[in-house]
Amino acid sequence: MSKHVVVGAGPVGTEAARLLVAAGHQVITVTRSGSGPRLDGVERIAADASDPDRLTEIATGAAALYNCANPSHYGSWEKVWPQLWSSLLRTAEATGAALVSASSLYAYGPVNQVMTEDLPDVATEKNGRIRAGMWAEAKRLHDQGRIRAVEVRASDYAGAGVGANGHLTRNVPAALQGKAVWFLGDPDQPHSWTDVLDVGRALVAVADRPEAYGKVWLAPTNPPRSAREAMTDVLAAARRPMVAMHRLPGLVVRAGGLVNADLRQFGVMSYIMRRPYVIDSSAIEKEFGLAPTPWSGVCRRTADL
Repeated sequence: MSKHVVVGAGPVGTEAARLLVAAGHQVITVTRSGSGPRLDGVERIAADASDPDRLTEIATGAAALYNCANPSHYGSWEKVWPQLWSSLLRTAEATGAALVSASSLYAYGPVNQVMTEDLPDVATEKNGRIRAGMWAEAKRLHDQGRIRAVEVRASDYAGAGVGANGHLTRNVPAALQGKAVWFLGDPDQPHSWTDVLDVGRALVAVADRPEAYGKVWLAPTNPPRSAREAMTDVLAAARRPMVAMHRLPGLVVRAGGLVNADLRQFGVMSYIMRRPYVIDSSAIEKEFGLAPTPWSGVCRRTADL
């Protein structure tokens, strides 16, 4: 049994903590309030992970430190991530714990091909640059031998507990009630959806394999489905008929962005939903023997069945 510290108790942090406990490890989750799902065998600590001294105190003796934090305000990452990321890096260096990060595809920026780990990080918009810069800094320290770091990237989340944090899942409650839903982007473009359970499984897998360090890995993900197809499948899993799905007009998004920083940032990154957004996760599947949760199971979990 070894000690593992998970920063963040959202759906990915919860799945990672659950898997680590099942593997027999000592698990601590860290959030500002000490909140999050109550899991047998998990110690919850209320602490500010942006405080490197406090986080180092908690993580001393840990085999791995998991960055599963997800700032709640999409439009203010530049205010949250620098201090939090600095603290995570300093803690990893001070304790020797491997830094295992859950991340997104934003660092790649707009692409016109299937995404793999070999693509360069060339994002030009704010949040993509932030994510790219975070990994670049971790990789630099890793290459210098000061820390051990690895990153797992995933496409849009599906599965249990995602709720309003997912482009698909935020519409599921209304759809289950038979109400029409509005989608931010083109609902008929091919799109990859990654179950948060599979993100957690990937994090735990790479944390246990030193040869995985110093690299980016894409979490196991099923073949793409458009948002319309995915919603149809989720509703079918719940024995509900498909509902009307409308595209949210760009004018509405731009108007809302004038007064809401989160919506403004969504508008800037709407390319994610206006073009094919597809990943190939075969590298991690081959290297670690992982496979995505069967799509039927993802749909049941997304419908909260």
